[in-house]
Amino acid sequence: MPRIALATYDPGTAPSRDPDLAGLVAELRAAGADAEARFWDDPDADWAGYDLVLIRSTWDYTWRPAEFLAWVDRVDALTRLLNPADVVHWNADKRYLGELASAGVPTVPTHYLPPGAEPDLPTGHEYVIKPASGAGARYAARYAPEERELAVRQLAHMHAEGLTAMVQPYMRAVDQHGERALHFFGGRLLHASRKGAVLVSGTPFDAAKTAHPKLEKWQPTVAELDVAERALAAVPGGAERLLYGRVDLIDGEDGQPCVLELELIEPHLFLDLHPESRPRIARLIIEAAQAS
Repeated sequence: MPRIALATYDPGTAPSRDPDLAGLVAELRAAGADAEARFWDDPDADWAGYDLVLIRSTWDYTWRPAEFLAWVDRVDALTRLLNPADVVHWNADKRYLGELASAGVPTVPTHYLPPGAEPDLPTGHEYVIKPASGAGARYAARYAPEERELAVRQLAHMHAEGLTAMVQPYMRAVDQHGERALHFFGGRLLHASRKGAVLVSGTPFDAAKTAHPKLEKWQPTVAELDVAERALAAVPGGAERLLYGRVDLIDGEDGQPCVLELELIEPHLFLDLHPESRPRIARLIIEAAQAS
């Protein structure tokens, strides 16, 4: 019986924001695994005692990236960690979008402003500013060219916290066609979802946001599948090293899908929307544990 830990975050006294975790643990146990959820930063966890540690919902890691990546390296040295430590390091910084673009993968055009950089901002179109290490639309905001003063204030705030900012054009097609999330598990498409636009004009960067508005099931197009598979193939070491991945797509100015983000660390699985995927996920996780 394989021992499996699903790494999550500690919500303290609040309920967990991961609605899938308990059901996935139950599915794994029903399939014959000794599975449990563990807080990734639990000092008493014996990670070496597991056949597999699966990163699931470590959703506070972007606030503590150095601590989290040190934990990743430590666990990876003790047992099998998925996704692998080097992939986690690569994916934790969204400068990977530049590498995907260099590999010929259609991506949202992005430039980066590290602390100390001049505020080089667009003057002819709406744009988005967000951190190169972030999740759940944290510190993300949408600006019109005439809102430069507000945008510069956001950059100053982020740079004071040591954060590198990303600047991307606001792809207006998202207002009509939404954002599509294609989930892969075990090298094959698991399911797909679509959500509405997250960033509303005029919302402050530090305001709470609904990360997955108007979520619904989605049947990906041939073009979306092609871009998603090309993105995963461009991951260092190849897609075959990944147990799971989520590719977030929006339509570019040419109307064709392009990569907004590649989620290889702790993507929300949306199993409340896709409960039929639980048995397949459980089987693939157990197979990965047994192969360790």
